[in-house]
Amino acid sequence: MEMSTPIPEMTMIRHAPVFRAALLLAAVSYSATPPSLSAQMSKDEVESFLDGQADHLSDIAMQIWDLAELGYMETRSSALLADELEAHGFTVERGVAGIPTAFTATFGSGSPVIGIIGEFDALPGINQDRVAARQPIEGKIAGHACGHHLFGTASTAAALAAAEWLERTGNRGTVRMYGTPAEEGGSGKVYMVRAGLFDDADVVLQWHAGDRNSASPGSNLAVKSAKFRFHGVSAHAAGAPERGRSALDGVEAMDFMTNLMREHVPQETRIHYVITSGGSAPNVIPDFAEVYYYVRHPDPEVVREIFDRIVEASEGAARGTGTTVEHEVIGGAYSRLPVVSLQEVVYENLRRVGGVEYTPEERAFAEAIQASYGYDAPPIESAAGIRPFEWTQTYASTDAGDVSWTVPNSTLSTATWVPGTPAHSWQAIAAGGTTIGPKGMMVAAKTLALTAVDLFTSPEKVAAIQAEFAERRGADFEYRPLLGDRDPPLDYRASVAR
Repeated sequence: MEMSTPIPEMTMIRHAPVFRAALLLAAVSYSATPPSLSAQMSKDEVESFLDGQADHLSDIAMQIWDLAELGYMETRSSALLADELEAHGFTVERGVAGIPTAFTATFGSGSPVIGIIGEFDALPGINQDRVAARQPIEGKIAGHACGHHLFGTASTAAALAAAEWLERTGNRGTVRMYGTPAEEGGSGKVYMVRAGLFDDADVVLQWHAGDRNSASPGSNLAVKSAKFRFHGVSAHAAGAPERGRSALDGVEAMDFMTNLMREHVPQETRIHYVITSGGSAPNVIPDFAEVYYYVRHPDPEVVREIFDRIVEASEGAARGTGTTVEHEVIGGAYSRLPVVSLQEVVYENLRRVGGVEYTPEERAFAEAIQASYGYDAPPIESAAGIRPFEWTQTYASTDAGDVSWTVPNSTLSTATWVPGTPAHSWQAIAAGGTTIGPKGMMVAAKTLALTAVDLFTSPEKVAAIQAEFAERRGADFEYRPLLGDRDPPLDYRASVAR
């Protein structure tokens, strides 16, 4: 298969963060590993090492599944992973970038510096037991509907395997695990990028839970989010309506104008909102109301422009309703910048590892899950296959986008869910809490670890990856975080957690 097919041009490719542009264009200065050293731990042995850790790693993932901690509150989940790395000789720095649950864990020395990203936050408002029928767990406010309990654990496992390989072979190089909190709307990685934590990395690897196995290059949508808070005057809605000014009227007027705007934005745009506060009783004119907005588009600059128009709509709504308004930017992330030559390395290792094979019990569970969809699902056997290497465009967003404009950053998805399962669903939580989830997790761990080995042993590959990255990013790019200079919103999930 020819895997170097040029990616279609996209307008968003002209944007990316500032970083060591001159270094990307320079030759890599470290030496390749002598064959006699690299032979001391083969790729088969790397996989065997991870197989020997599988039960322990599954236990860690299930502990995080049970905890289901929300963004910037993942105290125990973060500590489980950081403690595991520290116990295996990593130097761990906790509370980085002003975020208590963010950490870096480093092993080895010198170049190349290969980073691995891990997440561990859960989603609010959805939870599910480990069963194939809808069954929420009473009293639980969140669930791992995006598989981050597997994400963080597999990345930790890959870092441990890469460190084991460095130790056994005597190779020069550094593996660094990034514990990244609050991906779900909190933009945790953006603050870590802004703090310069990725600046000395040569390549950064990551993966994500999914319903099938894929390592194709592609992009997604940039995003900016904010809460708009309207203030009015309370009064009796029947006895003295003329004395009141409804903050909820301001929200509704803003939403109406924004919805009219949908006819006049680029067709790839996504705008969505939820009213988070609208008053407590119909007979009390609310003096406070709040609406939470997301704006998405493939091009970060278009996101900025549309967001500014929405701000103007809020100001017009306030003026028209006799209220006042201010907004707080909550998050913002760039779209992903793909590097095809890096994805080729990941893809070949994914093909080597292979997909997920179900036991009879797992297949019965999968069939019951698919029966709950209400739509035709892919064959269950597709969990064992590898999707073709081709360009993909997705419509979600992730704070890893900012990382991808700072340093070459890979993508990978493995079958931790039953084929056909969408992210952010109860079916994803259920499968991720059974043996199906850890099986896909280990596919990811092995693929990432083997990719790290390839990068440690081939300076030519690293140089080619960095050269492609520099070309795609462009020489004139200036990184401006979409979330500006605000501090991490450590309390952005506080109201949900009450």
